[in-house]
Amino acid sequence: MLSEYYGVIGFFVIAAGFSFLVDHSPLARHTLSRAMDEHRRYWMIGMAGRSVRIVDSQIIAGLQNGIAFFASTALLGIGAAFTLITALDPVMTAVSDVPFLDTGSRTQWEVMSLGLLVIYAYAFFKFGWSYRLVNYSAMLLGATQETPRDGETTPQALAGAYRAGAMNVVAGRQFNRGLRALFMSIGYLAWIGGPLAQILVTLGIAGILSYRQFASPALAALREPDMADDTH
Repeated sequence: MLSEYYGVIGFFVIAAGFSFLVDHSPLARHTLSRAMDEHRRYWMIGMAGRSVRIVDSQIIAGLQNGIAFFASTALLGIGAAFTLITALDPVMTAVSDVPFLDTGSRTQWEVMSLGLLVIYAYAFFKFGWSYRLVNYSAMLLGATQETPRDGETTPQALAGAYRAGAMNVVAGRQFNRGLRALFMSIGYLAWIGGPLAQILVTLGIAGILSYRQFASPALAALREPDMADDTH
């Protein structure tokens, strides 16, 4: 029985392994996401030293809009997956006309479609929680003690900045997990080409995401020295 679903089992093993690699393994501290976590904290520390924080509020609003967009996308995915479950017959008929696609049994398609629904629901849950945490970050930003003009940042303002930064980091990590689920769902969709195709495509996506986290130009840009410190 399990032999019919080794593709989806492989998918979840790969997805869980990649999540462990970038979130919990010793290598996690070298990822692009962790580097950006530090810059989120630096941002809030800089915010504490500003008496006018309009730009900071605008950045928070931009983050909220981006998260809301992906939450809406995940919600559309849930609806599409549910529609697929309720309309399998015409879909299976259409797929059967393509020679290199694997139709399988109706039960197998139902299980696979349900898995897709779970992935999009997980992504929506993560985006929804991230959106709320960004709201909390905005509240903590507003609660951070104002710095007097031409005055020094007070310990109370720094404490508020640390709290806002920590909340923003948590929000970012939740967003990253939701986005990761959307990326991985592309590999899951490869099950229409057969279990082997599902595993290979998922491995390919995990490889691309690993490159982005550990060796991408974006990570290199964060490691570049400050131009102001360049004496050459």
